[in-house]
This record gives sequence, structure tokens and C-alpha cells, in this order.
Amino acid sequence: MKKVILIFLLQGYLMAAMVLKVNVNGVDVPIVFEKDNRLPLTTVEFIFRDSGVLASKKAGLVSLSADLLNEGTASKGSVEFAKELENRAIEFSANAGNETFVFTIDSIKEQFNYGLDKLLELLKEPNYKEETFKKVVAKRLATLTSKSDDFDYIASNGLKSILFAGTTKAEPRLGTKESISSLKLADAKEYINSHLFLDNLIVVAGGDFSEDEIKTIAKKFASTLKRGKVEPIAKVSASDKEKTKEVAKDTKQAYIYFGAPYNMDISNKDRVIGQVASFILGSSGFGSRLMEEVRVKRGLAYSAYSRFVVNKSSSYFTGYLQTKLDTQKEAIDVVKDVIAKFIKKGVTKEELEAAKKYYLGSEPLRVETLNQRVGRAFNEYYSGAGLGFSKEKIEIIKNLKLKDLNKFIKEHSEIGKLSFFIVTDKK
Repeated sequence: MKKVILIFLLQGYLMAAMVLKVNVNGVDVPIVFEKDNRLPLTTVEFIFRDSGVLASKKAGLVSLSADLLNEGTASKGSVEFAKELENRAIEFSANAGNETFVFTIDSIKEQFNYGLDKLLELLKEPNYKEETFKKVVAKRLATLTSKSDDFDYIASNGLKSILFAGTTKAEPRLGTKESISSLKLADAKEYINSHLFLDNLIVVAGGDFSEDEIKTIAKKFASTLKRGKVEPIAKVSASDKEKTKEVAKDTKQAYIYFGAPYNMDISNKDRVIGQVASFILGSSGFGSRLMEEVRVKRGLAYSAYSRFVVNKSSSYFTGYLQTKLDTQKEAIDVVKDVIAKFIKKGVTKEELEAAKKYYLGSEPLRVETLNQRVGRAFNEYYSGAGLGFSKEKIEIIKNLKLKDLNKFIKEHSEIGKLSFFIVTDKK
């Protein structure tokens, strides 16, 4: 069996990142494992690919199904089930991401097997009671009611409805009052039964395990799952139609969210150059182009931010700011101007050197905790870049030349095809 492994020694303790496999019912289940025996701590995620929010047939269904699986077993209910875990200091959760559905167990090593048994108990006897489902729905409706005055939430979802119109990515991950009210218990059951398969499982683990121990854990969990056909989530592109939409609310500020296409694949290593470009344009806070022009020079907003989003299902450019109602148009014009000049003229040598200094100097802060290292290892595997790509990334940034960065920016002029969603005052 071929195995990829990276080993580090720190103060006499072993830390290692590796990819293992265990065969269960004819399926090679991948295990992304970050070994760290400095403390008797463990974290394990059972991740199901192509099973997140974007796989939902109804807005809010996947995240609501995760909430339902956080309600304990049918016989014990949420309170008793949670109490059994808390008594042993075990943290457990079910969560829905955009592309994945995840069960997480965090505990000290001696309690991990108990936590795993509780997860298997949950999957064998989920709390599929009608009253439990109604409680979960009621909580979600209350959350959505509170979001009706959250103008950042409204503007963020509104922008996605423009950029990704006609796709599941355009739908709010929490759903709408209408979509949540229409859901039935049978919908949640159907989703869970049709997505959590052995065939799309990845086990991601870290901490004080041996290789044999984590293989045994992966096999124990995977052996309870059935086989099934996995439907990959389709990749969607952001719109380049340059649309603007306003929604009137009782507000003293204008909430401006903007976005555009960004043609980048998650497996393309040039996305590292994109991260440097993004840092300089708008993701570095003070010192970024947007912050300098919008806040420092003109005082139009407390903050202005932008970033490139790159994942398997989509890639796009997005940003936001708040401004006074009477400076709304000026702020939008400044955003357009900053991005247009960024594309046309690129960045300066000083800006590139500052970005390099940040990335190279802050690298140790990104691997301080076990969860950070486990997350990094999974992202390297999931993106297809391979374990160790983060070190290669640092070398790419370190050796990046100004002419190559500016060439990259010019080649991605699509980020100038901006759409805006604005929450502004009723008048």
C-alpha cells in the first residue's frame, strides 16, 4: 500500500501528516491523519463529499438535517444524549458545509472510543420523532426571523442570488421561511439516507493515535455504512452580467456587497498568486488598496474588504462595505475605480514585498494548534494539491516576481465585471 507521509520533530515529540487507506466492502476509504503525541488529545471528522448544502433539493434542507442529527437518539433525546457526552468532556457535532457533511468528535484519547460508540448509536437510532423535527423547524424559523433585520445577511445572500442565479448556490444556506415551513420529516430522512454513503467517506483525524488505531477507528465507522451512488456537485460560474439590485429597509447605513467571476480552479497552483493579489487588493485590512481608498483617503466606511473565493464547486471575487446613505454612490464608484486601476496597472514592488513579509512571517501562526494542522492537511488533500503543498505555497510566494504577479492580475480582468447588491434606506 502506497502511503504519503510528512514527519516533523518538535522538542522530542512526533508530529506527522499522512494519507492512509483502509478497505471496507470493496471501497478504499482515505484517511487524512495528522499525528501529534505531545498531548493525549484527539480529533476525528467523518466527512462525506458532495453531500453539503449545494446538494440540497430544497433550500435549508441539508443544514436542517444536520440540526436534526444534533438532537440525540430517539430513546434518549437531545438532553440525555448530550449529557452523556458532556460527562466525559466529549464534543460532538453534525455540520453541513457547502460541499461536505461532517460528523466531528473531539476528546481526550481515553474517551474517544466512547464518543465513537455514541455516534454509531446515533446513526443506528436517530431522533426521527415528529415533535423533534417540529422543534428543529421552529428554531430555524426563529433564527430566520431574527435575520430579517440583519442587513449584512440580507445583502450577502442577495449578492449570491445575482452571481449564481438559477443554481442551489443562490439559495440561502439556512433556507427561507417558506422553504423551511414546507419541509417534512421525510425530506430530512431521504436526504440523510441518500447522501451519507461509504463511497463518499473521508476520515480526517489528528492527535495521539497510532496508524493502526486510526485505521481501526475508520474501519469501525465505515463498516456501518451502506454503498451508494455519489452524484458529484456540479461546478457553477459566477455571472459576469454586472447587475445591481437594491432592497429598501429602515436603515441608517447602506450595506454594499459586490462580486464578480474569478476564473480559477482549486487544483491550479496559480491560486497562490491569486492569494497574494487578493491580499494587496482587499483582504489584508489596513494597507490594502480598498481600505486605503475607501476609508483612509475618503472616510466613506469603517472598513472595506474583498477576497477571492476558490473551492471545488465555484470560484468568484467578492467584497463588502458599509457607508452613509448619502455617500452610497460615491463609495460604489470608488470600488469600481480601485478594481479597474488594479487590473490595468497592477501592484507596486513595495506592496508585493509587504505581502511576502506577511505570509512568510505569519506562517508559524497557522500551525499552532492540532485543529489548524488537521484542517490544513485535509484542505491539501481535498484540493488535490497533495500533502505538503503549504510548504510549496510559501516557496511560490517567496520567489514570486512583480512582473509575474502583474501579468496574473491582467489575465484575470473578469474580476472587474462587478455586480452589486445594496440594502439601503426606504426613501
